[in-house]
Amino acid sequence: MNKKNHLTVPLLLLAGTAPAWAQQQTVSGEIVVHIAPAGGAVIDQRKWPHPVQTLNRAQLRPNGTASLTEALAQEMPGVTQTQSQGNPYQADIFYHGFELSPIQGTPAGLSVYVDGARFNAPFGDVAIWSLLPNEAIASLSVQDGNPAYGLNALGGAVDVRMKNGFTDPGGEISLSGGSFGRIEGNLEYGLRRGNTAAYVDVSAAHEGGWRDGQSSDIQNFYGDLGWRGETTELHINVTVAHSALNGPGAVPEDVLAVDPSAQFTGPNRIDDKYVKIAATLNHRFSDTLSMNLTGYMENLHEGLTNGNGPNDTPCGPGVNEGYLCQSDGSVATGVGGVPIPAYLGDSGNYGQLALNSTNTNAFGLAGQVTDSEKLLGHGNTLTGGVSLDGAYTMYAAAAYDGALGLNNRVYYTPGNTPNPGYVVDEPGTVPTRVGIRNVYYGAYLSDTFDLTDRLSLTAAGRLNLAQINLHNQLPADPNAAGGGLNGQHYYAHFNPAVGLSYKLTPGLTAYAGWSEQNAVPTPAELSCASPADSCTLANFMSGDPPLKQMVTREVQAGLRGTAFGPGGGMLTYTLDLYRSVTNDDIEFLQSPLNPQGAGYFSNIGNVRRQGVELGLRYETTRWHTYLNYSFTDATYQNQFLVSSAYNPGADVNGDITVTPGDRVPMVPRHVLKAGVSYDISPRWSIGLNGTAQSSEYLVGDAANLEKPMPGSVVLNLTSSYWVTRRLQVFGTIENLTDQAYYTYGTFSPTSGNGGVYVAQSPNYSNPRSYSIGAPIGVYVGLKYKL
Repeated sequence: MNKKNHLTVPLLLLAGTAPAWAQQQTVSGEIVVHIAPAGGAVIDQRKWPHPVQTLNRAQLRPNGTASLTEALAQEMPGVTQTQSQGNPYQADIFYHGFELSPIQGTPAGLSVYVDGARFNAPFGDVAIWSLLPNEAIASLSVQDGNPAYGLNALGGAVDVRMKNGFTDPGGEISLSGGSFGRIEGNLEYGLRRGNTAAYVDVSAAHEGGWRDGQSSDIQNFYGDLGWRGETTELHINVTVAHSALNGPGAVPEDVLAVDPSAQFTGPNRIDDKYVKIAATLNHRFSDTLSMNLTGYMENLHEGLTNGNGPNDTPCGPGVNEGYLCQSDGSVATGVGGVPIPAYLGDSGNYGQLALNSTNTNAFGLAGQVTDSEKLLGHGNTLTGGVSLDGAYTMYAAAAYDGALGLNNRVYYTPGNTPNPGYVVDEPGTVPTRVGIRNVYYGAYLSDTFDLTDRLSLTAAGRLNLAQINLHNQLPADPNAAGGGLNGQHYYAHFNPAVGLSYKLTPGLTAYAGWSEQNAVPTPAELSCASPADSCTLANFMSGDPPLKQMVTREVQAGLRGTAFGPGGGMLTYTLDLYRSVTNDDIEFLQSPLNPQGAGYFSNIGNVRRQGVELGLRYETTRWHTYLNYSFTDATYQNQFLVSSAYNPGADVNGDITVTPGDRVPMVPRHVLKAGVSYDISPRWSIGLNGTAQSSEYLVGDAANLEKPMPGSVVLNLTSSYWVTRRLQVFGTIENLTDQAYYTYGTFSPTSGNGGVYVAQSPNYSNPRSYSIGAPIGVYVGLKYKL
């Protein structure tokens, strides 16, 4: 069990903004919006008719070290975070109620681009945050209502821009560590010589965690070579990353009350290895005409090891005595339909191990042209482009019956069984090996025309085409569903958008827009779409019925502006309103035939997401403050029946009925984010930031039958001191008040309802399960400018 490890050294508190003489070089001029993934296509933000929010280098270091997910969660309006796996480096991000996760089995509602190249993994469209070199990120923006960002941008897109030797010369080395065995190191350096430049970033991180079975090990390398002529700029970059993340997941509330560090079952480990080579070419034909070409190749290998409670248990007295049975009473079978014996007797602590591997080779090409020449004497920016993203994935999965340790509930192989256990081969959990080819084509056009000096009209559209083919790599299995894993799926959709922006004053702009976005089912979803052949998240696949593509239609309106305030400060403010309806939304539902963590993907009808966001930021020479509020109302709009066997409100069949107006789980309605920092002197800064959010319904309670997960308030204290012009000491106290809070909630089986034996609480009866947030943690570090 991991214990709290609070450092006792004095802290010099950091505001997150260096003094003027130590700041990184900033880019002056108007604020621009990237209207397409590729570079070069930018316009003045005051002309853009859709919401867009941007975080800069300083904001990406909310607590002293760079973290994309923490920066989004702490500073950006409309963004919240959950941790379904109980690991801080595996955050699920919600934006406007749309989810983006690094975990297979989570329908994706956001797309991610890194310097114009798509980052979402082709198999499940997930975003594996641990593979991104955080310190090498120059900026990121989140925007919605823009069809140029392609498939699965239902709720918007995350646009990440990386550093290079031209924009970030010089270097920095940092080392930090503290509570829970955390230690992080980073080295970055940029160099420019004439027309050429190079940039490199190397980082590593380790954390032992605050719970049993929780640990993180991450290594990243990012390098960029660039050449710049009078009209042409070329960049070639390489990303190499590895992460090994262990997450204890959600634990029954009764068990947490006895031991807050406990895990439920284990192991729960995900290993990712990633290599990517990308290139971008920008060329200006004239002052108004430019071209951008982007290409990338990548390989991602992911391995998952997941220990669970038993799906197969002793049959008991009767004709099948001495064997294991499934939940429906049928005999559990191995390869060839051979019955699996009850190898631990009738009272053994049985368990099951899921192993899967995903190996993906992907590539992408995109071309874009931007013309900003005046049209009919009026300002005009026209952008058009085409894209191709393809991948081949080999996916394999299997399940093994074994045992769980009595005290730690970690899977092990009993001495009288084959290693790593008896292979399970039965309907719904057949061994799988499937080859998947998916190709996505896109063509888009966007034009912003100045009707007057103040009024601008933007019209855009994108045609998306998708082809997904699945090919079974194993011999026909009598336990597989009809048709097996083979399948071909085609989708096509055109996404239009239109909007107006109006400059009420030089510092205040009003805008309104309408847009349409589509998402096609991922290969993982298409292959796990039947309750009769369910999956443990994305651990198993089977031949299933096709799913419909999702289409979101959204309207947005708002204000954005700047004004001078007292003390010579600058006030920046935004007010955004939105309302979207997603048709044929896809969710991962619990299987009624195999409820022990198994489920399937299904279209569940329409989901409406609407809300309002207010963002305020005030900057003076010494004071730096922000205040963001968001209200998010995400509700189902159709009635449907779904199994939720461990929900106390379920009927006698274990079902719950979702009705129109029920709220989507894990989406808080109210979120308040605030931060203030003060430069005590040109060398010393101190700051305080915090996030407060209201309650959320648990996963598995889409009908809103049970009390929600309680809300939380989490505060962080930060500070830094420049010892010299090159050396900085910084420190952070995270969760300053040691708030006990949860990052995820669901339902689990109890000791009397198919649950596993828990030594800490052998008679636990409450099915509510939580991932518990980190207690107070203290961290210190050094940064040295090279």
